[in-house]
This record gives sequence, structure tokens and C-alpha cells, in this order.
Amino acid sequence: MERLDAGKAAVMDTAEHGHAAASRPQARWPGPLSGLRVLDLTRVLAGPLATQFLCDLGAEVLKIEPPGRGDETRGFAPFVGGESHYFLSLNRGKKSLVVDLATPEGAQILKDLCATADVVIENFRPGVMERFGLGADVLMKANPRLIYCAISGFGLTGPLRDMPSFDIVAQAMTGVMSINGEPGRAPQKLGLPVGDMSGGFFGAIAILSALVERAQTGRGRLIDVSLYDGTMSMLGYFAQLAFVNGEDPAPAGSAHATVVPYGSFAASDGAIIIACLADRFWPKLCDALDMPAMGRDPLYATMADRRARRDEIEPRIAEAIARESVAHWRAVLDAHDVPHAPLLGVTAALGHPQARAREMVVDVEHPTAGRLRLLGRPIKFPGSPQAPLEAPPRLGEHTAEVLKRELGLTDAQVAGLTERGLINRTG
Repeated sequence: MERLDAGKAAVMDTAEHGHAAASRPQARWPGPLSGLRVLDLTRVLAGPLATQFLCDLGAEVLKIEPPGRGDETRGFAPFVGGESHYFLSLNRGKKSLVVDLATPEGAQILKDLCATADVVIENFRPGVMERFGLGADVLMKANPRLIYCAISGFGLTGPLRDMPSFDIVAQAMTGVMSINGEPGRAPQKLGLPVGDMSGGFFGAIAILSALVERAQTGRGRLIDVSLYDGTMSMLGYFAQLAFVNGEDPAPAGSAHATVVPYGSFAASDGAIIIACLADRFWPKLCDALDMPAMGRDPLYATMADRRARRDEIEPRIAEAIARESVAHWRAVLDAHDVPHAPLLGVTAALGHPQARAREMVVDVEHPTAGRLRLLGRPIKFPGSPQAPLEAPPRLGEHTAEVLKRELGLTDAQVAGLTERGLINRTG
């Protein structure tokens, strides 16, 4: 499509003239996906996270929300300026349209928007879009270049296809939850919603891959992403342990199943993380703890040796660490080049100078909430500063603007659709 081709040309030009761009700090590059248009029918977490990644990279994301409440998370307390903290965290920079897809007229609006879109992404249960008459076969037939990404709990196939799923369901069903928690205690859900987030990560990766393919073939593709598949794929070496041993890996708290020492140790005023992921760090740690003989003892020389003697090693380290403060050990471990970190709370982590230096905390202006702090883009492009992030949209904020621009509707037509409750209905 011409819009996307123009975006590619802009990216190539930026790459070729990176030094010139760097010397002109006022220039702002929209991002590598500039010119890409995404129709976002998702809600809650998995889908909105995927489209937020695409928006961060420069795509125009049109978030199509149902009349009344919009995305369910708009109702999740607490609120700031009438906006939900949850919604604000996942929808920065998008444009919100309120369209009733359950009506023939609303469904036709989506079909018309799909004619010039690059991507459609939804996270309904399988079959819901087909009941609207808006399934992948219908939309892709009208626009063969359209990439259609379906995110669901268990995917479009399999015996659990129609089962509802949320983050905790994915964690429980994939074995991920079984390895989280303290030894000897009941497993715990991970604090981060890794089940939902897997849908966002792999949805975005799949869409980017399909865009590369489309550049070669000229055709779009149906994408099937499930929270179940994504979460299970994150088992990584834990799955391989089960394959090799034929046994369930057990919860280990903050410790590592095979690496020793690796985990959290209580200091006199907090906790510090020590991570000796390679043998070369072991003698350095022992020197730092003023236990040089242990660092050179052949009984503890290799990772396998230390794993076999975990019960000897970790109590000695814990006893030493408990004598001094976190600040003391940070200085000592840093001087000995031992991988470590203070165990920070979320507020302290967000306030750390590194977070500001990396622009992982940014300020934006919101029309009702005022000045907001949001998480920033996790992907950086040195030499090509991107445009500042924009605030998440109010419900239906861009409906009229987009329908007039994309579909050529007049003010009178927009007013008529609004009066009939087909668009812009927010109550």
C-alpha cells in the first residue's frame, strides 16, 4: 500500500542519514511502522499490549470500542481524571472510535475501514467475529493484503478452543504456576500477568513477521495466537528439564533450579540479589564476602559442585549478607564485579535514574487527567529520536475524525449515525 511504502522510504532515508538526523535534535522520526494502519478490536490486556507495541513503533492504531463502556478496563478502579489506571497503562497513542459492530451498519463501517487497513487484530473468543459477519475470511476476501491476527485463550483449534481463559488460567494450565512460589508451599500465580502478556508479545511478533512476508508476496495472512501456546513456550529450560528427567520441576522461590548461588539474600535493612550465573563469579563473590578459601575450594569449583552442596553454601552466604546493609553490599559487590542488584519496589524502580535516562518513565498531557506519568517505549533507535508519546484516548474521541477522513463521511452523516446510537454512544 502507498502509505506503508512511503513509511519504508522514510525509514531507509533515516538509516542512510542517521548522522544528519542526530545533528538536528528538533527532528522527530515517527518510527519504522509509520504509514501502517491497525484496526484494534481488542480489550483488556493481551490484545491492547500487542497494539501498543505497534503504536510505539509508529503505526496508527484505531481502537474500535463498543458503545457504552468501551474497553472493559475503562471501568477498572482506581481512576485519575475519570480515566482508569489500567486503561491508561495499555493504550497510549491510540485513537478511539465507538462503533456498534452488532448492527449491520456498524459492521459495514468496519468492513469499509478494512479496505484501506493493513492489520486487524481481535481477542474475542473463537467464533464471535464470525457471528458479527466479520470473520477473517470475509475481511480478507475484501482486502487480500489484510493481515488478520486472532488472539484467544486456547487458539482456533484443539479441544479447549471454546473455553474461556484469563491470565491465571493460562498460568495454571501450562505448568508455569506450578514452578512459582517458595519450596514446600502451594504454588503461586506470578505477580506479572505473564499469561496475558504472552499474547501481546507473540501477537506483535507475528504481525511484524507477516508484514515482512506481505512485502514479498503482496498478500496478507491469518494469524492464530493463544495465551496457552505463548505461556507454555515461556517454560523454556523448565520444559527441557521435565523432558530429560521425567519429573515436575519444583518451586524454588527466588533461587535457580540449577545455578548456585542465585537469588535473594536478606541484608540488615532490605534484600539484595546475587546472581553467579558463571563459574568465574564464584571466587569473586567469596572474596567480596571475605571467605576466599571457600572460593578456591575444589569441592565448590563448578556449577554442578555447588548445586550438589546448595545446603552448605547458601546458609553461609546468607549469614554474611545479614551483617551489613544493602548499600554496603552494593559497594563491595560492585568493586568485586559480582552481578547483583537491590530488591526494589515498583515505586523505587520507576524513580531510579536509569529509568529516566532510558526514557522508561515519560510525562504526557491528558485532556482530563492532566499531566500523567506513563511507561515509555521499550525499543530504542539510536540516532533517530521518535516523536513524543501521546496520551491514551478518551472513549470515542476520534470517531468523527477518522470516519470523515477514511470513509469520506460528512458532518451530517456522522451526526445521523450518532443520533441512531451506532457510533459515539458512550452511555
